[in-house]
Amino acid sequence: MLAIEKENPGLKGVLPKDYARESLDKRRLGELIDLVGTIGLGDKESRSKDILGRVYEYFLGQFAASEGKKGGEFYTAQSVVKLLVEMIEPYKGRVYDPCCGSGGMFVQSEKFVEAHGGRRTDLSIYGQESNQTTWRLCKMNLAIRGIESNIAWNSEGSFHNDAHKDLKADFVLANPPFNDSDWGGESLEKDARWKFGVPPAGNANFAWVQHFIHHLSPNGIAGFVLANGSMSSNQSGEGEIRKAIVEADLVDCMIALPGQLFYITQIPVCLWFLTRNKGNGRPAPGAAHKELFRDRRGQTLFIDARKMGSLVDRKHRELSEEEIARISGTYHAWRSPVGAQHAAPYADVPGFCKSASTEEIAAHGFILTPGRYVGAEDAEDDGEPFEQKMQRLSAALSGQFQESAKLERAIRANLKGLGFDV
Repeated sequence: MLAIEKENPGLKGVLPKDYARESLDKRRLGELIDLVGTIGLGDKESRSKDILGRVYEYFLGQFAASEGKKGGEFYTAQSVVKLLVEMIEPYKGRVYDPCCGSGGMFVQSEKFVEAHGGRRTDLSIYGQESNQTTWRLCKMNLAIRGIESNIAWNSEGSFHNDAHKDLKADFVLANPPFNDSDWGGESLEKDARWKFGVPPAGNANFAWVQHFIHHLSPNGIAGFVLANGSMSSNQSGEGEIRKAIVEADLVDCMIALPGQLFYITQIPVCLWFLTRNKGNGRPAPGAAHKELFRDRRGQTLFIDARKMGSLVDRKHRELSEEEIARISGTYHAWRSPVGAQHAAPYADVPGFCKSASTEEIAAHGFILTPGRYVGAEDAEDDGEPFEQKMQRLSAALSGQFQESAKLERAIRANLKGLGFDV
């Protein structure tokens, strides 16, 4: 461990050095070393880092699964992270996560850049974590992949001791603690970050939202996970804060997700996407396509993905690659100009997606639940007129009733023959 820290200054004081303690099962430790030692790392350095990184990520995921709710504090399901990254397309610029856990958002961002022909040096990574053990996991997760980063730790956390106070990020990616009631909001009532209203002391959801907005650059975009209640709650002034954010035209897209995606909770959650510039401005820095985004001012995209995902075990669900592509592709088509070569034309799909105006959102009391806007899924039209179909189905039902009565008489007769009177 000392040798690794010597070769990697960013890990100084991070790695554990207590593997000789008496409480450790030496046989189990030896088995673990043997297990990792047999992994074929290949000859190429890049491949070696990728495999080691995947092994590390596998261990994180297995630990999160065994820890249940506690494990969710540092680990976000990979399919959710991938969807966030595919949505905001962090090609080039500053990526920020003020509650970064084990660093999954950063790892997936780097993978995205490399998958699209970019260089990992095109991204600058900034993060903060208040749990020192989780911070160590994050530092190791990034180091094992050779990712340069500025990940800060302090016990106060991002609200009370913002380690990147002057940062204006091009991309914010985050999965903050859901409905945190113990965030110390009473001492921050006059904080400069609360541009849209003082968040309630009993729930940090809109403190996180405003913290993200505070750290966005003029053309920045934020994608983050929040509890479903954030879309509709009117308690303790949350509705007024949400209204102010909508009226400031910051909400670009809202996505409702299915349940069972997270280790920390079985309830369904949602994804928020905010941007400071919905005008006909530049695309994301370094984007593969150079066409401008279309002018989306006064519009918000709603996507209802609650029916997506499939169970991978009894408790957990995952989004497939195809489902991630459908959701992110819908968003990219919606924000692209008509005729853009890199995106298919956008169209509302009943039951799945809807582009709504600020006036429509106001008519719904500034509630951002996608189900209120996308409507019901269209039933398939088989071409048969309704009256004709009802006559046909009624006749079929009448025939089934007659057959049921015939079977009932036969059963009664058989039972009577056996001496039972029913």
